[in-house]
Amino acid sequence: MTSETPLEISVQQLNEMLNAGESLTILDVREPQELAICKLENSLDIPMQSIPANLDRLRDAELLVVVCHSGMRSWQVTQWLRQQGIDSATNLSGGIDSWAREIDTSMATY
Repeated sequence: MTSETPLEISVQQLNEMLNAGESLTILDVREPQELAICKLENSLDIPMQSIPANLDRLRDAELLVVVCHSGMRSWQVTQWLRQQGIDSATNLSGGIDSWAREIDTSMATY
C-alpha cells in the first residue's frame, strides 16, 4: 500500500492484494457465532467490543483490513483505530457479505 492508507477498500481490491501476496492483516470484528457461518482464511478474529483490550496486537500491522458483516461495524472500528494512531487501518467496504457475493460465491451468507 502507499504511505497514505485509504479509509476504505473494495472486496475486489482486497482480493487483488491477497492474490499478489501483499503483506496485510485481516481483522474480523464479528462475533463468534458469525464467524462460525463464514470467515476469511487467516483472519485475526477479535470481536468489536474486545478491540480496545487488544490494541497493542494491532499496532504493528503494515496494512490492517477491518472486516465485519456489511461494513458498518468495521467502519466504526477503523475510525476508532485511526483515532488511536493506527493509520494502517482500512475498512472493507460491504464486509464479508460483499466478499461472499462478489469474490467467493461458494461462501455461506447470512
